[in-house]
Amino acid sequence: MQKFFSRFVPAFFSFLVLLPSGAQAFAEPGLNLPVYSTSYDDQRDPFADARAAIKLAKSTQRNVLLEIGGNWCTWCKKMDAFLEQNPEVYRQLHDKFVLLKINVSDSNENEAFMSALPPVLGYPHMYVSTASGKMILSKDTAELLQDGKYSVKHWLEFINTWQANGKQG
Repeated sequence: MQKFFSRFVPAFFSFLVLLPSGAQAFAEPGLNLPVYSTSYDDQRDPFADARAAIKLAKSTQRNVLLEIGGNWCTWCKKMDAFLEQNPEVYRQLHDKFVLLKINVSDSNENEAFMSALPPVLGYPHMYVSTASGKMILSKDTAELLQDGKYSVKHWLEFINTWQANGKQG
């Protein structure tokens, strides 16, 4: 996994395109999130987004959280709704991680990008990478559920464990 990210961390990086204020209904004011953190987009280049996310993670001393899914994915929508309804989790997630959403869909499976990752058995699926590009976790998001719903407790434990200064492992 480390080879995957280190291959795509050249000495130069693309300019980050930032999300304009109000472009996402539940983006908290002041977070100013990159576009790749806010939505699944089958037109985006996941390699360029990964380079930008790693650059941002390095400069802010955070890990990268790759979220694999798509706009077609019911559980992806439930996860977004959960985060919208739980701003403390949403803020912690974005304070502690650089979120990189990678689209997989019938229109664009992003096969080249996905082939370098461990297999995904269901969506959404998450991976955690250090700012140096070392993959440290592959996680089924079902583990964040309690009684069939995403759990604030499980999410906060996940965030605290896998953030850059967490126990990681």
